[in-house]
Amino acid sequence: MATNSTLLCIHRDPAQLALLQENGYELVTAASGSEGLRLLMTRPVDAIVLEYNLGLLNGSTVATEIKKVKPELPIVMVADHLELPDGALKSVDALVTKADGAHFLWATVHFILNVKPDPRDRATLNTQVPVRHRRRERFAARRA
Repeated sequence: MATNSTLLCIHRDPAQLALLQENGYELVTAASGSEGLRLLMTRPVDAIVLEYNLGLLNGSTVATEIKKVKPELPIVMVADHLELPDGALKSVDALVTKADGAHFLWATVHFILNVKPDPRDRATLNTQVPVRHRRRERFAARRA
């Protein structure tokens, strides 16, 4: 399946993203946030796959910097779990946990690249994509 889409994957272990490449995505990889931000300025990309736990610059900080220079660029955050600090997802378009698996990541990237909401309406995208995050919020609201 050829997609002709290029993904900037800022991830400590890009080998975990092999399914994306197997499904026709071209991957530009960076192992750190600073390296990813440098590549973003030199390579045209269609979306970002960004690991939350990057070390010195966490994924939330990197996502905020990306949106400052390219606000229309979709970002899919990959995290170890759903429990992230408040505000960690403010610049992210979708959240996938590592436990969701590679196929869920691929489906999320495919969805983000093929559903073109109005970029001025981030609320539409944020209510359509990060479904797992919304479930956690509803559960917490019911418990309160």
